Amino acid sequence: MQHQPQAAPDPDAPWLEAVMHAAFFLLLGASLVRFLIRHPGEPRTPWIIAFSVALALLYVLGPVLGGPGTGRRFTWLGAVVASWVVLVVLAPSFAWCAVPLFYTGLRTLPARASLVLVALLTTLVVAAQLRLAEGFDPNLVFAPPAVAAIATAVFVHTQRQAARQRALIDDLLRTRRELAATERREGTLAERQRLSMEIHDTLAQGLSSQQMLLQAADRTWDSDAEAARRHVRTAADIAARGLAEARRFVHDLAPPQFDGGAGLEDALRALAAPESTTVSVRFHVEGVPVPLPDRVRSALLRIAQGALANVTEHAAATTVALTLSYLGDQVVLDIADDGRGFDPGAAPPGGARGHGLPAMRARVRQLGGTLTIESAPGEGTVLSASVPLETP
Repeated sequence: MQHQPQAAPDPDAPWLEAVMHAAFFLLLGASLVRFLIRHPGEPRTPWIIAFSVALALLYVLGPVLGGPGTGRRFTWLGAVVASWVVLVVLAPSFAWCAVPLFYTGLRTLPARASLVLVALLTTLVVAAQLRLAEGFDPNLVFAPPAVAAIATAVFVHTQRQAARQRALIDDLLRTRRELAATERREGTLAERQRLSMEIHDTLAQGLSSQQMLLQAADRTWDSDAEAARRHVRTAADIAARGLAEARRFVHDLAPPQFDGGAGLEDALRALAAPESTTVSVRFHVEGVPVPLPDRVRSALLRIAQGALANVTEHAAATTVALTLSYLGDQVVLDIADDGRGFDPGAAPPGGARGHGLPAMRARVRQLGGTLTIESAPGEGTVLSASVPLETP
């Protein structure tokens, strides 16, 4: 049996202590009155009154005399018990004051020492009751130990249960802190992935397009100045859109293509405009358009931007078909080009794959949709992103 000290204040402790203090003084006063009534004028009366007052003062001054420090508490409790023992020897009727002392000893001493004290107090109570009795009474021999054993068992069980509850609360608080830390880490990683995809599909692709346009302008500057100027103007437009995207990242807002209440169809139509790309893009809508959640609109627009950037940079295509289909329970975006195509299952040259396709797959997967790619060398490529319109 181990002693379970209280690690935190018990809200019921003041109430229980008040009851025990009241019971102690009630029993002490009743015992003194009983002695004075039963034994008037005895020589031991002044001693009993003096020890009764001393015991009351010691009990009242317990918070001061038994203040901080284990040694001071033990000394105070020893003085209280010694005064009570003297009273019991002088007048056995004071034995019932042991009941509140059980509680005091169990709260003050370690487990083994408190059990020894309870056993000593119980023995003195039995001896005192037998002195008061006219003859041998089995109830006086067995009742006090039984009551003391029950009270001690209930107290120890309550203390252990409270300790287990405190340990459980500590585990729950620690688990909650760990869970909060994990959620913060996961949120940070998710935000990093989102920003990585956003930057790849917008700023990085825009910079790549600007680089290609400026290189083309540099090659044609002497031979075809007008074409070179068109390339430069297109690169400037792309730079302006990239700047708007960068500002949106700072404010964490929706893509600028949706400003003014524009829908996904308007954004894709602007993306397919001749001044926005160097290849011929045909945009087509099938089905009846319905309002789309912001996440779906943004994801499909980013996928279209990334796919067109890949076509411009890698496919050597001349035309691209951009189709947005509303199929009732899902929306599908198809990007088909007549470029050189590739083998989707083969490793890319150099053994390294870019961020474009993985980012597209991640976007669609987050929305509960699917991304399929159909391509073969020399036969062009069809990329299809399908997103359900209900929350997955």
